[in-house]
Amino acid sequence: MVQTKRRATNHREILFVVAALLPGLLFYGIYNLYGIVMTFQFSTLDWTGISQNSGFVGLGNYLKLLQDPMMGVAVKNNLILMITSIVIQLPFALLIALALNSKIKGTRFFRTIFFLPMLFSTVATGIMWQLFFDPMFGILAYVMQHVGLGDYIIGFLADVRTAMPAVLFVICWQFIPFYMIILKAGLTNISTELYEAATIDGANRYQAFWKITLPLMVPTLRTSAVMSMVGSLKYFDLVYIMTGGGPSGATELMATYMYKKGFVEFSMGYASAIAGLMFIICFLFACIFLYITRVREAH
Repeated sequence: MVQTKRRATNHREILFVVAALLPGLLFYGIYNLYGIVMTFQFSTLDWTGISQNSGFVGLGNYLKLLQDPMMGVAVKNNLILMITSIVIQLPFALLIALALNSKIKGTRFFRTIFFLPMLFSTVATGIMWQLFFDPMFGILAYVMQHVGLGDYIIGFLADVRTAMPAVLFVICWQFIPFYMIILKAGLTNISTELYEAATIDGANRYQAFWKITLPLMVPTLRTSAVMSMVGSLKYFDLVYIMTGGGPSGATELMATYMYKKGFVEFSMGYASAIAGLMFIICFLFACIFLYITRVREAH
C-alpha cells in the first residue's frame, strides 16, 4: 500500500511538472525551434518573401554567401564586436561589481547610476549618441573645439576610420551595466567566511581575489562570456539605428546585412541563408568556448 501511494504521488508530481513546463515548451518550440527549421528551409529557396512563386536552389544561397565580399566584411565586424565585448565589457563589469560589492559608502546610489544605460530604450540610446557624435552640434565637437582640438573634428559616424570604434564604445557603454549586475549577483554567493579565513592566514586583497574570488566566479564569468559572444554575433539594433551599417559597410554586421537583403531588397531566401549561417556560427562558437573552458577547469 505504501509503495502504491508513493508511486501515485510520484506520478502526480511528474504530471504537475509536465503541466507547468508545457506552456513554456510550446512557446519555445513554436517561436524558436520551428522558426529555426523554417529559416533553413527558406534558405534553400529563391524567394522574395512576398511572392507565392519560389524556386528551389538547394545550397545555392550558401555558395553565393561565400562569394559575397560584403558578407565577409560583416563577419569580420561581428568578430571584432565579439572580441571587444569579451575583452572590455566583462573586465570593466567585474571591476565595477567588485567596487559595488565592497563596503564603500554610497554603493546603492552608484549601483543605480551605473545601471541607467540599460534602462534607456535602444532607439533613444542610438539617437542620443548620434547627437553626441554630431560634428556640428554634438557635445564631443563642442568639447574638442574648446580644448584646442577643433581641427580634428570630423563626422565620427560618417568616417570609415572612426565609425566602428564609435559604435563599439556605445555598445560597451550600454552593456557593461548588464554584466555588472550578473557578476554582482555571483559575488554575493561567495561566502564571507572564506575571506575571513584568508585574512587570518595573512592573505591580502589581491591574493584573496586571485585565490578565492576569481576561481569561484568562473561559472558566472563563463555564462557571461557565452551571452556576450552570442549576443555580439547576432547584434543588430543599435548599429542599425546609429549608422545603418555604413559608411561604405564599415559597421555592417551579419544581422544588418540580413535585414537589408530580406526587407529592403526582398531577397528573403538569401536573407534566410545569412540567418542560417549566423545560427551555425553562434552555435559553434558557444560549443567550442564551453568545451575549452570546461577542459581547462577540469585540469
